[in-house]
Amino acid sequence: MSVSSTVTVPNATPRATRRASTSLLTKRRRRVGVVLTIPAFVLVGLLIVWPILQAVYYSMTYWDGLTTQWIGPSTWWQALHNPTMWRALENNALLLLAVPFALAIPLAAAVMLHQRVAGWKVFRSIYFLPTAISWVVIGLVAEHFFAYSGTLNSLLGDVGISNAHTDLLGSESTALIALGITFIFSMIGTNTMLFLTGLATLDTSLEEAARIDGASAWRIFRHITLPHLSRFIQLAFVMTIISAFSALFSLIFVMTGGGPGYATTTMEFLVYQTGFNQSQFGTAALYGLILFLITAVVGIIQLRLIGANDS
Repeated sequence: MSVSSTVTVPNATPRATRRASTSLLTKRRRRVGVVLTIPAFVLVGLLIVWPILQAVYYSMTYWDGLTTQWIGPSTWWQALHNPTMWRALENNALLLLAVPFALAIPLAAAVMLHQRVAGWKVFRSIYFLPTAISWVVIGLVAEHFFAYSGTLNSLLGDVGISNAHTDLLGSESTALIALGITFIFSMIGTNTMLFLTGLATLDTSLEEAARIDGASAWRIFRHITLPHLSRFIQLAFVMTIISAFSALFSLIFVMTGGGPGYATTTMEFLVYQTGFNQSQFGTAALYGLILFLITAVVGIIQLRLIGANDS
């Protein structure tokens, strides 16, 4: 007598099937992601890429706003031999000397405000004031302050040194200095708020432990506060550099109009002068591309430096 038995094996999903289903789900998610990003790519292309390509084309033409005449890449060669453009780039380079002050002053102010000194709430409002008002208003105030009959010379006369009267905005040797001082003032509010944000994320127990160990205020700032703010300082540095190249139009237009001569003409103001004052929109497009390339290179270098510090 034989006994036959049937053994039932549980129905298990093969590993290959699981991999196939996972791969299929991943592909579907990628397709959905691509479809959802298409509108963003189209918008970026229409608002950024296409205008840049148009600027490249018009930079090689003679364009007076109505008619266009193709010239070719020789327009770039002519621009590189234009002394006015190099003077504008020189002014931009000189304005970079104001960047350390536009960072150091807000950093010192933020550290003092973080220490809750007497009247810190009032001072915080004062430092934030340049951020809350338009740069046009700042330019108008600065023009009145630095003018020959303005506030600065009145103050000098009140303290008995009227012989030091000077027209900072009327001299080629001092107009850029006045513009740089105004630029520093304009960046104080933004950078101070940025540094205060960074200080708010600082673990106060580290500072307290350092004080208990007998560390001086300078050593605490150098070895604890400053390293913690490195990312915020890098961000403020990039913003200030880019502003020095591409955000001074309002101040220049109101304070000096690019003069005297070309003493305060920067690249962005040269774009305006060439296009709207001289009706050479093709050349203005070329100058705009040069300015775009400069700011792009600055941004890329800074991103590389940030990446190197993170690694």
